[in-house]
Amino acid sequence: MASEEKSLNFIEQIIEEDLKSGLSQSKLHFRFPPEPNGYLHIGHASSIALNFGLGLDYQSPVNLRFDDTNPEKEEQEFVDAIKKDVEWLGYTWSEERYASDYFQQLYDWAVLLIKKDKAYVDSQSSEDMAIQKGTPSTIGTDSPYRNRSVEENLGLFERMKNGEFEAGTHILRAKIDMKSTNMLMRDPIMYRILHKEHHRTGDSWKIYPMYDWAHGQSDYLEGISHSFCTLEFLPHRELYDWFLDQILDENKLRPKQREFARRNLSHTVVSKRKLQQLVKEKHVNGWDDPRMSTISGLRRRGYTAASLRNFANTTGIAKRDNLINVSVLEFCIREDLNKIAPRVMAVLDPVKLVITNYPEGKEEWLEAENNQEDESAGFRKVPFSRELYIEREDFLEEAPAKFFRLTLGKEVRLKNAYIIKGESVIKDSEGNITEIHVTYDTDSLSGSGTEASQRKVSGTLHWVSISHAIEAEVRMYDRLFTDEAPDSYKDKNFLDFVNPKSLEIITGFVEPSLSTAQNEDKFQFQRLGYFTVDKDSTTSKLVFNKTVGLKDAWEEKGKKEENSINNSLKDINKYFKVETKPERIAIESAIGESIKNVSSFSLLQNSLKKNINNNKGSLLFAQFILKYSILKSKDFEEDDIKKLYTMSLRSESTYVRSKALLNLRDIEDLSLKNQFEDEILKLYSNPPKNASEREIEILAEMVKK
Repeated sequence: MASEEKSLNFIEQIIEEDLKSGLSQSKLHFRFPPEPNGYLHIGHASSIALNFGLGLDYQSPVNLRFDDTNPEKEEQEFVDAIKKDVEWLGYTWSEERYASDYFQQLYDWAVLLIKKDKAYVDSQSSEDMAIQKGTPSTIGTDSPYRNRSVEENLGLFERMKNGEFEAGTHILRAKIDMKSTNMLMRDPIMYRILHKEHHRTGDSWKIYPMYDWAHGQSDYLEGISHSFCTLEFLPHRELYDWFLDQILDENKLRPKQREFARRNLSHTVVSKRKLQQLVKEKHVNGWDDPRMSTISGLRRRGYTAASLRNFANTTGIAKRDNLINVSVLEFCIREDLNKIAPRVMAVLDPVKLVITNYPEGKEEWLEAENNQEDESAGFRKVPFSRELYIEREDFLEEAPAKFFRLTLGKEVRLKNAYIIKGESVIKDSEGNITEIHVTYDTDSLSGSGTEASQRKVSGTLHWVSISHAIEAEVRMYDRLFTDEAPDSYKDKNFLDFVNPKSLEIITGFVEPSLSTAQNEDKFQFQRLGYFTVDKDSTTSKLVFNKTVGLKDAWEEKGKKEENSINNSLKDINKYFKVETKPERIAIESAIGESIKNVSSFSLLQNSLKKNINNNKGSLLFAQFILKYSILKSKDFEEDDIKKLYTMSLRSESTYVRSKALLNLRDIEDLSLKNQFEDEILKLYSNPPKNASEREIEILAEMVKK
């Protein structure tokens, strides 16, 4: 590894420094240690790639160890799913281990700590223990049971093991330091009583080790050299080392814990608890729902193992937690599928197209390239006939100059086929177009080499022959959450941001070459995006999941919303320059419509915050955000809202003061409204010289109420 000319991340630097300090490369041993209490998610994929990647780079073993110390939450289903995910990602573990393999050794070591007077049985209630433990700013106090004799502790611990006590009556605690600034060092729990059946050990144990007691000792027993974990375990390192100090044999390798930053993915959650909540409350259809951030969900949606490995390598290893935009992950899958996915034609919102000068009953099988990115992919035959389906959005009866699709009197090419010209339409009684009639140029067959075939036209459309089309269910998946960080707001439930349009199920039509498509087969529906066959498909019904579009629609939407905010800010100055009320109403209406169309929670929050200043245009715009946006006052920081109203009510502009008064009048939060009673009374009793009649009317109305 050291000989390779590459930039090392800080994890690799740690290993290289240890090797230079005398650690034999033959002693390097890594592990991936999931708790089998849920399905693995995208964050785990990065951890898997890190640990198994180190194993490959250093030609060292990597264990797959299940830290199965909590039978209340762990199941064999999760063990099986985790093994399947790791294998699918392309990695092979050297040994499959379980923390439960070491239950007897952990118990024996706990007895040893009791004998050394380093552990004791505590019989307090959990409530009393929480009080006794203190807070980060106050020291803890000793448990009344801390000085039990070694003999009494040994007897009680043995009886706990034998199942003589109810859960919650006793625990085993390490005797460390109740005054430590690290709360985890204040006599942490080592064992608790649980009368639960374990997925591997059955009912043979009545007590179970806590994670902190089992984890480091499991590393030690397996000869793990480097125990890499995410940053939330940094405070645990001191305890990790303290436990090792109590049982360490100096002749054996001592594992080293080091931490790296968790990769959080935008527009999703990676907390197992929250993922489980999504499943249990049926916001999604199981752990492998294609909208989930689980590896199984991503796989079902159509993500490849290579794309997830590339994502892990692209985002790298960091020392600080960071939010990775989901567009990075989407870029990785587009890049991979662009190379490997066959191109096919599908129509998802069909309208009938009739080629009036094409002979009835005639059909042709035209040659189509499977993947222009892969020369070895070859060609396939697609059927062509008089009646076709095209996308409804690909036709406009009356089109603007820059519409490069089909319209009346205009020519376009049908992909792999002929040039056609729009002639007429047929509509139903409600005016909806049911058929588009066109003519085709008989000499314009794509690839034929004729002069007509080389004629340039404004656009190319995909299509499907109606008589040959296969009906398919198409699940159009979108991001599960509308906000980039749905679980980052202290006063908001992450479920408030669930995207109601995250799944739309439609019926589409695909070319007949897809009749034999199998589960997880991947395709590019030309001009539409990448799709994969879902496991729900049968021989009689094809089901496709949308993996990702050809372009990042959310990025385009985000830019559009940002532009909308910026343009509205520019227009706000016109409000103060016009002379008539109708003009001001028109300007406010236009700005209000723009704000209503902004769905980004964080963009609206930031826009309001940035405009709390002494500029009258900024204050008026912030008041418009309060009035017209999807957010309410409670969705913003309380201090920001107070500051905004205070500055607005003291503004030099009657328009700013009036909008603030109207917003306060209509606000639902009475406690907030009441905080400005004095300001309102002051304005009412001594109106500013430039106060408009409307402002005085509003003040009178509010004071009388």
